Amino acid sequence: MTGPTGRPTKLVLPQWTLSLVLCILALSVSASAQSTIVTFDAPGAGTGSGQGTYPYAINTAGAITGFYIDANNLTHGFLRASDGTFTEFEAPGSSEGTLAFSINPSGTIAGDYVDASGVVHGYLRAPDGTFTEFNVSGAGTASGQGTGYASSINTAGAVAGFYVDDNYVEHGFLRAPDGTITTYNAPGAGTGQYQGTGSCDPDCINPEGAIGGGYIDDNGALHGFVRAPDGSITEFNVSGAGTGSGQGTYDYGINPAGTNEGEYIDSNGVNHGYVRAPDGAITKYDVPGAGTGSGQGTIGGSINPAGTIAGDYLDASNVFHGYVRTKDGAITTIDVPGAGRGAYQGTYPFCNNPADAVTGYYIDANGVYHGFLWTP
Repeated sequence: MTGPTGRPTKLVLPQWTLSLVLCILALSVSASAQSTIVTFDAPGAGTGSGQGTYPYAINTAGAITGFYIDANNLTHGFLRASDGTFTEFEAPGSSEGTLAFSINPSGTIAGDYVDASGVVHGYLRAPDGTFTEFNVSGAGTASGQGTGYASSINTAGAVAGFYVDDNYVEHGFLRAPDGTITTYNAPGAGTGQYQGTGSCDPDCINPEGAIGGGYIDDNGALHGFVRAPDGSITEFNVSGAGTGSGQGTYDYGINPAGTNEGEYIDSNGVNHGYVRAPDGAITKYDVPGAGTGSGQGTIGGSINPAGTIAGDYLDASNVFHGYVRTKDGAITTIDVPGAGRGAYQGTYPFCNNPADAVTGYYIDANGVYHGFLWTP
């Protein structure tokens, strides 16, 4: 599942395409005066093109969760503890793959799995390894439909995500810590196939229960929204965002203060970053070196409590590079040693924690995915 920039995401669902997870633990460390990079491969991860390790989220303790694709192109979940040890896991009922997308401070993981019929189901994995499956009423039961898409979990254990109905329309949901599920649709969301209301990951719900997300309208354009804890929804669009299909505003995260971040896609198909303050004020930015062609540019990713953003940009040669942007606008770029320099290879940060540690993956010259942990 990929967003309009090719970045894996849970907002749009053209098809179930990810199958990923854990190989022989291989750590290498690259340090400079300013930062340290640790690279890793999950035990069991495949070594063919498109296979490998996909870290997705990091919590306050430095535990990383994600998934890997094995040599048979099957997906498995993993947890990498702060000491580097791996635990791989499969959700009960998983046949086509287990995906992990978010981990909260207590170590509870939210994700989804695909059963033998191709239907998606949500799950929570407790720190002791116990699984709780959940399904939203109204979710479809055909291949590519279902509840899954459990994109984000907050400190209290509330889960935000979206489900796909029997017409392949997307709808948002909030699962409270007691298991109660509330569904919602953003005003203006389309009702056609692969349109509707989605949510970002891995930090689309903050401790107060505010949800950041996006919706696709009847014309295929993207719009951002914030759903307040009381259920009210505020939609927003970044000035300069295009209004055509696949263009618009794309939200990637919300922090405890209620600051959102993401990207907007202009009428030429170029990506740009933005930060939206709690009062609605929007700051736009572009990382130096980002390309200006269609599909290129600056892409958002994750935002931590301090307002620091971890994301990536695609240069004029279509190579990915990571970046960290602090609240005051200072930008540091990240390139993992070993990352490929070919088109759509490179470094891909996905999540940063309160200590400013960043996890993500890099794609090598052979198209294989590997995990990394960057610390300033």
